[in-house]
Amino acid sequence: MDIQYTQSAVFTPSDFAFPTNAIKSEATPNTEMTLIVDVDLNLLKDLHYNGTVRTILDKCDDLYEIKWKKPGNQKKS
Repeated sequence: MDIQYTQSAVFTPSDFAFPTNAIKSEATPNTEMTLIVDVDLNLLKDLHYNGTVRTILDKCDDLYEIKWKKPGNQKKS
């Protein structure tokens, strides 16, 4: 069998403080390599609360609901 390569990338939100094309870094196509990227988690946290799309606050409650299970009440199979 031949070795098959592809291209890898690290994607980010395409909002402020991040690249507009949402690609933080990308590897060279068809080349064996390791991709290491620094992502500022504080920017992600800030985006979570102040970004243009706030997935937690903008969710549609009429489509689904979240039910928390108490620990220890899980069925055994």
